[in-house]
Amino acid sequence: MRTITRLYDSYDDAKAAVKSLEDAGIPSDDISIVTNKANGVDVEGQGTYAAEGAGTGAGVGAVAGGAGGLLAGLGIMAIPGVGPVVAAGWLAATAAGAVAGAVAGGAVGGIVGAMISEGVPEDEAHVYAEGIRRGGSVVTARVEEAKLPEAQAILDRSRPVDIASRRALYAEEGWTRFDEAAEPYTPEQIEAERQRYRMNRL
Repeated sequence: MRTITRLYDSYDDAKAAVKSLEDAGIPSDDISIVTNKANGVDVEGQGTYAAEGAGTGAGVGAVAGGAGGLLAGLGIMAIPGVGPVVAAGWLAATAAGAVAGAVAGGAVGGIVGAMISEGVPEDEAHVYAEGIRRGGSVVTARVEEAKLPEAQAILDRSRPVDIASRRALYAEEGWTRFDEAAEPYTPEQIEAERQRYRMNRL
């Protein structure tokens, strides 16, 4: 199995990528999505996955795909340094497990560590986590080698962020790595980031 990951500025693009992966026969249990709560994703009736002893504000959502597909299992959790996110799938469960097992305040590198443990290069994992913090959405899939080219093509059709370019954009302001102790971005900061990305795409 290989792990492939993409960052999207638009939740709708990330959602389309998940649906296309499922339509291509990738099991929902092998797909994950994590998106900043600021994207206004509706999870009403789908629950908040809180874990006792997980630390203030931390939650856990070991949410699998099930009959309705991955997106039917979305729940709310908290990631140190990011704040509230809407998530489903194995990556969310792994990251939340790291938080649940930590002392109050969260586990160092919970989301980053979860990605690295599944084969995502560390430098990329930091950019993905920072991308979520700044209002983005990450889609990750564990894929058999035979389906890898098709799955990569699906993720690339949904307008993912160029990770190298985004890292350079972050670095312009002195950023070097994701900091789980950082304050989550406010909705105003996230909107300012989106304006900045749009300008850089022109």
